[in-house]
Parts: sequence; C-alpha cells; structure tokens
Amino acid sequence: MEKKKILFISQEIFPFSPKSEISSTSRRLPEIIQDAGKEIRVFMPRFGCINERRHQLHEVIRLSGQNLTIDDDDHQLIIKVASVAPARMQVYFIDNDELFRRNGALGDVEGQFYNDNDERSIFFCRGVLETVKKLGWQPDIIHCNGWLSSMMALYIKFVYDKDPHFASTKVVYNIFDQVFTTPWDKRLPEKLLFDGIPSNVASKFSDTSCVGITKALAQYIDGLCIGSESIPAELLDVFNNSKCPKLGYIAEENQAKELSAFFDKIIDESVLV
Repeated sequence: MEKKKILFISQEIFPFSPKSEISSTSRRLPEIIQDAGKEIRVFMPRFGCINERRHQLHEVIRLSGQNLTIDDDDHQLIIKVASVAPARMQVYFIDNDELFRRNGALGDVEGQFYNDNDERSIFFCRGVLETVKKLGWQPDIIHCNGWLSSMMALYIKFVYDKDPHFASTKVVYNIFDQVFTTPWDKRLPEKLLFDGIPSNVASKFSDTSCVGITKALAQYIDGLCIGSESIPAELLDVFNNSKCPKLGYIAEENQAKELSAFFDKIIDESVLV
C-alpha cells in the first residue's frame, strides 16, 4: 500500500530557529510521523536571521524563479533546502528578499510584529503549494504549525480547489499559545478577493486579530489540534466550538501514535465521502 503523505509547514523549526514550543514541536513531529510509516515533506520561511552557512542551506534552482502576485505586487519565489541529518529529513525554505530578509522572523528587534505579516503568510502558503506541485508530490494532509501558516486552508479550499494535484488534500491546523498582538492589515479581505477567494468568505476575515483570524479559519479547516498544554481562553473556545475533527493536547510520548491515527481518520473519512 502506498504510504500516506503528510506535508508539515511551520513558521519556525529548530535548529534553524531558536528553540521554542513551536520550533521544537515542528522539528519533532515530522520525524515521529515518518517513523510511524508515513511519507513527509517539511517547509518553513527562510527568515533573514537564519545562518545559511552554518545550516548549509542551498538554493534549488529548478524550483526557484516563479513570481507570485499579492495585492497587485510581484514577489519572486526562491526555494532553498537543508538537511536535518539525525532525523533523515530535508527542510525546504520559502524565500523572498523583500518579505523575509529581515533581522527578525515575525517582528522587529523591539518586539513589534511586522505590519505585513498577512502578506507574508499568503506568500508562504502559496509558495509551499507551488513548490509541492513542481516536486510532483501530492500531500494527503497539510499540517500547519503557527499563525504564519494560517492562510493555507483558504488557498486549498478556494484557490487551488480545481487543481487536481490538491483534489484530495486536507488541512489540519495546530493551535499554540503563541499569538500575534498587532492585528493584520485591515485590507486583508481585499487581498483575499484579489486572489480569487469568494467575497462571502473573504468578508469573514475583517477581524484581523489573532483570535479573529483563527475563528474565521476554523470554518474551513479539516482538522484542529492543540499544540500547547494551555492556550488562551478565546482560542480554546474556537477549538471547542469547531465542528471539524479535533485532537486535544497530547503528551510527547503519545504523539506519534495519536497524531498518526488522527491523520488516518481524516484521510480515510475523505475517501469514503
């Protein structure tokens, strides 16, 4: 039987990012799911604070060079790759000089979140999908970690929905306790409209706070997980009120078995529909 394919995308992965709950989880989950018998691919943004020489990143020329248009501006997509030898896995990096080559990852040195993080999320998610297509690899599940990956479900459901490459792809979003405190651009619904997302869907993203984005997103997701032992009450309400399949917080020693089974459930249910 062909292995089920899980695409992990994250806003941060250790050791390329400093150690945190998200970066450590995003480093561990692909490895344990691979050991559980599934095929994996892993993507993250190539932030300017990542040391390319130390981590031996190199550009994949055959995957780079495409322009992605966001809000009527063209941004060149550059793809790089590095290996995590102990885990026997590669990490692909979505890169763009204007959007990601900054000293900070998600915000500046003073701790202020970047005011174009909405566009960075859109570029990251679209860049992943375009690259996966070029790789000729069809994911059964896209597992999203961190709010910079949050736009993925919208693009799978409403922009790439006619693309046979993603016809059966489901999106699972992992909620952590890390939130952004600077709302995204109020023009986000206009930018989503520009990409072809229906107006009745785009309008639901008028509340651009972290909770507002998560609440709107939960209507279009195929599965929700909790990645932190405790999350803000408002996000917990979003999780509890969601009608999609859900998986609560799992202790590290049980993650491989329970998360792999959760993926199987979502994939198998979609086959039966």
